[in-house]
Amino acid sequence: MIQIQEVTDKAGLKDFVTFPFSIYNDSPFWVPPLIKEEIDSFDAEKNPAFENAEARFFLAKTDGKTVGRVAAIVNHVEIDQQKVPKMRFGWFDFIDDLAVSKALLQKVAEIGRQQQLHFMEGPVGFSNMDKVGVLTEGFEELGSMITWYNHPYYKSHYEQHGFAVEKEYLEWKFPFENAKPKFFEKANLLVQKRYKVKPLSYTKTTDIMPRVDEMFDLFNTSYAKLSSFVPMSEKQKAFFKEKYISFINPEYIKFVVDEHDKLVAFGIVMPSFSKALKKANGKLFPFGFLHLLKAKKKSKDVSFYLIGVAPEYQNKGVTAVIFSEYYKTFKSKDIKTCYRTPELADNIAIQQIWKHFDPKIYKRRCTFKKDL
Repeated sequence: MIQIQEVTDKAGLKDFVTFPFSIYNDSPFWVPPLIKEEIDSFDAEKNPAFENAEARFFLAKTDGKTVGRVAAIVNHVEIDQQKVPKMRFGWFDFIDDLAVSKALLQKVAEIGRQQQLHFMEGPVGFSNMDKVGVLTEGFEELGSMITWYNHPYYKSHYEQHGFAVEKEYLEWKFPFENAKPKFFEKANLLVQKRYKVKPLSYTKTTDIMPRVDEMFDLFNTSYAKLSSFVPMSEKQKAFFKEKYISFINPEYIKFVVDEHDKLVAFGIVMPSFSKALKKANGKLFPFGFLHLLKAKKKSKDVSFYLIGVAPEYQNKGVTAVIFSEYYKTFKSKDIKTCYRTPELADNIAIQQIWKHFDPKIYKRRCTFKKDL
């Protein structure tokens, strides 16, 4: 008998966060989250995503044992302002039992109907800054801290429960040696001269901080046209600024400004923390933070997390300026492999930016949708 229990206390939330350890701990490809960080992200007092969203967390139990979990999410900006009547769900994990996954999805659907929403889509997070998509290809590739990993049977469960693919995402990688400067160095100089822009690179986080709010504003502007984009609020900007910017290598954040010192483009790259998180196994102490600090300083793999360009500068080659700066940084650090975070399969513009690097698709993922 499957019982669906709503999480109502700290013990239940810890059970919710740690459940994936029971089905992935033997996987060499799953990257565990930091348990405390994950618990904090579900705290409405700590995560500003709850400013415009609400979430309920559910566990599936059989004979007292947890066999699945799901978060049911309502984003009010999406529903009330953008008029997208969507019931979100994420952090959806389960054993290979159709009855378990069905019971969890039925609970999400029940809430969606109560809210008078028209369809449900997942797996997604609270907003665009969260993880997205169920993995459909690339199961034998190491996961990352900014994506979900899942067993191959997940896709079959969605399909058997009547869900259809809504959005497709691609993940690409290329060896750094593919980054031939001849492809972008000439363009870099031409773009700087023609549009009177210049790059800004940093070695100290304190020098970056005064520009971070402007960067997040540009993020909202440059990504506004993408499907299901939910802009960052002022509280979210402050949250990410305080929690994450100081953890990113300052030399991995690049800005491009115009002749009036206005930000027109930015890039954020992160060292790969995957192997460090595997060693930490969910715990920051006593040694987990040491593994993360070592990865920050010495990882030879990097992930392109975000690139944003002001609409009036898109398709003008400004990314060549960013790539030129990253090339110098990566060469000095002997970087071996570059990864890209999930990108919508129909985002042809971003794919064109990378064409000279000869990237290869190494993972595919998607979200699934079902009418309510």
